[in-house]
Amino acid sequence: MQQNRPIARRLFLATGLAATCGAALAESAAGYPSKPIRLIVPFTPGGGSDAAARFFGDKLADALGQPVVVENKPGGNSGSIGTALVKSAPADGYTILLGSTAPLVTNVVMVKELPYDAGKDFKPVAGLTKNTTAIVVPANSPHRTLADLVAASRKDPKLNAGTASAGFQLAATWFASTAGFRFTHVPYKGLNQALTDLAGGNLDWAIVDLAGATALLQAQRIRALAVTDDDRHPFFPAVPTVRESGYPQYVYNTWTSFHVRADTADDITRKLVEATLKVLKSPAALEYAKRAGTPLLPLGPADFAKYQREEVERFQKVADAAGIKAE
Repeated sequence: MQQNRPIARRLFLATGLAATCGAALAESAAGYPSKPIRLIVPFTPGGGSDAAARFFGDKLADALGQPVVVENKPGGNSGSIGTALVKSAPADGYTILLGSTAPLVTNVVMVKELPYDAGKDFKPVAGLTKNTTAIVVPANSPHRTLADLVAASRKDPKLNAGTASAGFQLAATWFASTAGFRFTHVPYKGLNQALTDLAGGNLDWAIVDLAGATALLQAQRIRALAVTDDDRHPFFPAVPTVRESGYPQYVYNTWTSFHVRADTADDITRKLVEATLKVLKSPAALEYAKRAGTPLLPLGPADFAKYQREEVERFQKVADAAGIKAE
């Protein structure tokens, strides 16, 4: 019996430790959140994704009773640095990713080596918004319509186009392939840089986030030739869609979401899901969507995961059809 006492004591201590750890985890989940939450935006300030992060971050803070601090972490391949930062953070619900099309969909298609697995390292909390994009030119551009731009580009492949992410590069290349022309690509690290060069006449055209370009459009420093969504945008009803302009198969838009690490505890994730979906149903969110001209995308985790997978499949087909290879 004496020989069994050390074993029994170790079993007792191990059982007690497991119980203590379990209680601590349960307590942390029950008390979540007990400190500020980081919301990582993997892009520069000023675009539609950044605006969505700041609005929904503020409302999530109100719902949870803790500050939500927005941190812009641009860089890498279309948001890969900020996205990888969330992967490396603890899976405790205190670091949320402002997900979007570029890092979670088009990077999967366009980039060979990423520092994360978009489908395995993260899980969605909820969809937030769908964002319209537009094909734009400088205010003094000779191209008055999309047909003008296409005709000029067919004659001169040196005409350049700026994009601020792999997603917009894919969108531009897809359109050029569909319309039968080539162009000189000019990549940018952020939307504001691309818009500045466009307004200054250093670019012939660009595909940009419409929300981020609205101020320059309204100031008549740039012009929109077409929007890339299914329907015309309520802020710019005179601007046709690409589909109306002769390319019925071409529809491109982007989205935003909240994601957390895939191994975040289910009860913590559930709190975030409930709070976010509550915000999405609020009058404030409806007013934001109307004011920003951005439809809401109120999908829960399962529906959004399915939507994200379908987006990857759709854009892989687009890339294959356009002859675009991952680099």
